[in-house]
Amino acid sequence: MADATATDPAPIGAPLQGGQARFGTDGIRGRVGGAITPALALQVGYWIGRVLPQEGPVLIGSDSRSSGPMLVAALTAGLTAAGREVWSIGLCPTPAVPALIRHCAAAGGLMVSASHNPPHDNGIKVFGASGAKLGRADQEAIEAGLGGAAGPATLAADGLAQQRPDLLEVYADGLVASVAGARLDGCRVVLDLCWGSATACGERVFRALGAELLVLHGKPDGRRINQDCGSTHLEPLRRAVIESGATMGFGFDGDADRVLAVDGQGRLVDGDQILYLWGSALRDAGALPDNRIVATVMSNLGFERAWTDAGGLLERTPVGDQHVHAAMEALGAGLGGEQSGHILSARHGLSGDGLLTALQVATLIHGRGQSLADWMDGSFRPYPQKLVNVIVPDRERRTRWQQCEPLRQAVENADEAMAGSGRVLVRASGTEPLLRVMVEAAEAEMVEHWASLLAAEAERQLNQA
Repeated sequence: MADATATDPAPIGAPLQGGQARFGTDGIRGRVGGAITPALALQVGYWIGRVLPQEGPVLIGSDSRSSGPMLVAALTAGLTAAGREVWSIGLCPTPAVPALIRHCAAAGGLMVSASHNPPHDNGIKVFGASGAKLGRADQEAIEAGLGGAAGPATLAADGLAQQRPDLLEVYADGLVASVAGARLDGCRVVLDLCWGSATACGERVFRALGAELLVLHGKPDGRRINQDCGSTHLEPLRRAVIESGATMGFGFDGDADRVLAVDGQGRLVDGDQILYLWGSALRDAGALPDNRIVATVMSNLGFERAWTDAGGLLERTPVGDQHVHAAMEALGAGLGGEQSGHILSARHGLSGDGLLTALQVATLIHGRGQSLADWMDGSFRPYPQKLVNVIVPDRERRTRWQQCEPLRQAVENADEAMAGSGRVLVRASGTEPLLRVMVEAAEAEMVEHWASLLAAEAERQLNQA
């Protein structure tokens, strides 16, 4: 995500002062009171209302952050000023919004969330009438409005807003139906709901399938969302699974669009392992077109080689579930996702959905009469991989790191030294002021050596005065 700039209050439709908000890799995101303000949300709501198709309501959901109600109110004001009918779902997972857009034949929807970011951040994700994230042309039209390049605002007096928390039941019922009658009776599972969106219905849907649950961080708490819990901090989940003798555990991020798991031995089951498990089940059932999985450049080489050795195809995209979504549509692929736990299924609407993914994994494993640890013992061996985040505050230097000749040469030297037995990936984060340096190779010593060397070189070259 790109940064937005704080502004003084301005009339609806007036150009933002002091800078312009822009869509990043997943909407608009930043620190509340700095990048994200009610004034910004008001303007964003208005221009979204102008850009979305004019037929049907616009849905709004939010995670548990304390700033959520403030931003939902400002977005609603902007949308109704554009003459739109707004249905507020309240606390819900991000994937509930696209699912309900399709169910209600809505014009589009918004999710107020900063995903895995800390509590002081928030953001706005936008979905079109198909349930897919808003395309670049529509994003640019909104940005043009925010920058004053779309002409004067025309305020409407017939906008409507209503609370529709009942719609969450539709989404929850769809989750239960997604496993086609499979059950989890007698299956002991730990859920880390991260104080966030997963608390809206996560416990309910697992209990509906008969699971024996231990729930961590199970109440909505915007002051603690993502803090030492969930998919970005798995140690509490790992410890609880081992101590309780559970067969598996699932940790969600703040808006529940992604999930990571641990097995009964406390081992990480990441998005690559989930794709391999789910993909293998679909392949064996003859339900995976061309035996193709779409993954990103971050997916492990061990996963790729195991899948292709078994006769499958693996397509890689840039990081970001919107890139996976686009490739899946273009290729007619049935399954795709990211190592970080965003998993997309064509049979289930092509929306990254942590709860749906967790239900699929749990019922697949339980239905086979085995534990997740049993399955992991027979899965692929991932290559050692290390990701180092280098703080680079200067956006220009961060995004154009390849123009830094010493750093570019160091990356080329690393690639040559690994000679096909490993790889280097360097990319600027789309949501934070970080340059991510990832190295993976068959030998752990080589990974450690090159990750440390390249991170130090990036720090030296990109942060020099």
